[in-house]
Amino acid sequence: MDQTQRLLGQPLSNPTSKAKKRRTSMISFFSKVSWKLRFQRREPLKNVFSILAERARDPSAKKRHLAMRGLGTLAREAPSQVRKYKKVMLDLLVHGLYDPVSSEVIHESMKALTIILGKIPGKGLGSFFIDITLQTRTLLDDENDSVRYSAFVLFGQLAAFAGRKWKKFFTSQVKQTQDSLLTHLRDRNPQVAKACKTTVRACSPYLKLRKGYSFQNEEEQRNPKLCRQLSHYHPELLQFFYANKIL
Repeated sequence: MDQTQRLLGQPLSNPTSKAKKRRTSMISFFSKVSWKLRFQRREPLKNVFSILAERARDPSAKKRHLAMRGLGTLAREAPSQVRKYKKVMLDLLVHGLYDPVSSEVIHESMKALTIILGKIPGKGLGSFFIDITLQTRTLLDDENDSVRYSAFVLFGQLAAFAGRKWKKFFTSQVKQTQDSLLTHLRDRNPQVAKACKTTVRACSPYLKLRKGYSFQNEEEQRNPKLCRQLSHYHPELLQFFYANKIL
């Protein structure tokens, strides 16, 4: 174990809030440096994955958090290997996405998934698509601004991965997400609102209504709630929907 890893494994005793924040920043810095040095030394990725897999299931939430961050760094530093190890990486990240204790682990998993999905455009996610979609949708209303932002970015990306196989499923998820989309178009955080707007556009093909069908009920031909809110707050989106025959 190298000196950086030993440093990361040393616990602090009763840190103050300020000191704890500095400690977290230092851990983050050394974690990034540690993984980048591994890639620069061209350490076998099999060994890297072995370490990450072990840490991803460690009882320590801090180590699980660092493992998710390591996977994100791996995706950035070795993008050519993402496709080769896609299933292994997705398995670890989905495991982190459903972490039962730490919101930090969940958030870091989302960020890493966003990086990976950007490296494998047009590729299927298999059954991971369902797991990622279901959990991401629940985070769109999270009280933490950063978590909401990452959730909207990831949910928007998923729209391109539904394909024919998961089209019906993803359409139902978008339908259930409609209230969150409308609410966060006016999110208190401008970055979240912007991410939400981008996601609405990405999900627009799944908002198309079949003849005689509406999000509200089968008797209405349009979605009055959606039209009213878009007309008032985002007329450009409403125009986009009309132009593409979504509403």
